[in-house]
Amino acid sequence: MPGHNGGRIEVRRVAGALGAEVSGVDLAQELDGDAAAALRRALNDHLVIFFRDQDLSPERFLRAAQYFGEPAEYPMVTGIEGYPKILEVAKYENEQINFGGIWHSDTVYLECPPMATMLLARETPPHGGDTMFANQVMAYEALSDGMKRLLDGLVAVNDSAKLKAEREQAARKDENPEKIGTRQYTSEHPVVRTHPETGRKALYVNIAHTVRFKDMTEAESAPLLKFLFHHQVQPDFTCRFSWWPGSLAVWDNRSAQHNSVNDYHGYRRVMHRITLAGDRPR
Repeated sequence: MPGHNGGRIEVRRVAGALGAEVSGVDLAQELDGDAAAALRRALNDHLVIFFRDQDLSPERFLRAAQYFGEPAEYPMVTGIEGYPKILEVAKYENEQINFGGIWHSDTVYLECPPMATMLLARETPPHGGDTMFANQVMAYEALSDGMKRLLDGLVAVNDSAKLKAEREQAARKDENPEKIGTRQYTSEHPVVRTHPETGRKALYVNIAHTVRFKDMTEAESAPLLKFLFHHQVQPDFTCRFSWWPGSLAVWDNRSAQHNSVNDYHGYRRVMHRITLAGDRPR
């Protein structure tokens, strides 16, 4: 497909389930409408797309985000200085707990969770620190017809308090950490959501945030949720991405989950993240 500077944008699948690496694009340069549309199509087709060697200042990172959607502020953690919509996601040499080190979709406890997330590597460890992604459209389609009928009528209750590690990092980075402990967000979303652009159905529960089904107790919900949490991240539904500085991932939060692998103790990993505003799941 045509590139922004007369070259070619190449999209190469990286796994059977989801994920593609995009080359022929320098996001530090302005893209024309055709190139930007091609990137959005690639995201819809592959659910997560990867770029290498992107030398992006904060200003250019925000500009690149606008090719995919509208940057939004994160509800729990303050952004980097001067750029409230860019969040630093870091694990330092002396830390054991990482940020996002569990399978999840970003901030599903909000009434309108982000439609996509962009993560840009600034500093990476010499090994480890990969991110895994799981295709929730494929996970839904692999279910039996009977299970699909059951899930299509269910609503999930999601709670920000379920994920302790995220709140710990929020407390460390916020200027007023005492305020973090009082912030709690809950949402009710369909267990199966329909993608507003592609029309495909995807599982929309996750082990980090989903606590029960609406009109059921946690105990009543637990057996089915346990099955779904295991089912939706089976290896056949996943891909894995290794980072180095300048690597960029963009994933569709509506139809993919991710998990940051915490296997680089003693080393530093610093990323910059932008979330893109989304609509209410349906």
